[in-house]
Amino acid sequence: CFIIGNGPSLNKMDLAPLADYHTFGLNKIYMIFERVDLNLSYLVCVNKLAIEQCHKEFEEMYCPTFLSHTAASGIVTEKPHIQRLHTLNVWSFYDDITNPICEGNTVTYVAMQIAYFMGFKRVFLVGVDHSFKQEGKPHETQVYEGDDVNHFHPDYFKGMKWQLADVYGNEVSYHMANYHFKKDDRIILDATVGGKLDVFPKIDYEKALETAKKKR
Repeated sequence: CFIIGNGPSLNKMDLAPLADYHTFGLNKIYMIFERVDLNLSYLVCVNKLAIEQCHKEFEEMYCPTFLSHTAASGIVTEKPHIQRLHTLNVWSFYDDITNPICEGNTVTYVAMQIAYFMGFKRVFLVGVDHSFKQEGKPHETQVYEGDDVNHFHPDYFKGMKWQLADVYGNEVSYHMANYHFKKDDRIILDATVGGKLDVFPKIDYEKALETAKKKR
């Protein structure tokens, strides 16, 4: 499967082929639908601010959408496609999403745990740039002023509340995911164009498309 981040590197890629593969989109990936039909398999969001500000879009998604139960409680209405996860911040990698799982400072980590639970053997990352222009402390809530340069769309968080990325915390989570996948003879590969993340083995995007199995 492919886990699709929201980095600006997505603008340097031909994303159309991903419509033929199993894909996890994160947070506001739906904003890219205006230029490419991803035929997304799943969407994942656990951040409370994102859920509060974008709940209508999540309610109208066409694919199974995984949300944090705590963050979505009283905000997101019951819909057949909405799946509610019990997320917490006890740092570990959990292989059973019917039990509580870890948010790990990044929704990408949640998607990795879901992919593991579903049995995917190879996970390819795209758009996980792991590079943020920001000033402040990790997790600090700010209103994004001006065009959003950290994501694929200038309006992604423009004028909205967002929490500053915890880059080091993300890396801790990614190392745990890497360990758990490897010990089960699975693998996470990083196909992000020009990404700054150094935890996972790199692979060219074109090679990833050749290697991954398409949807039946």
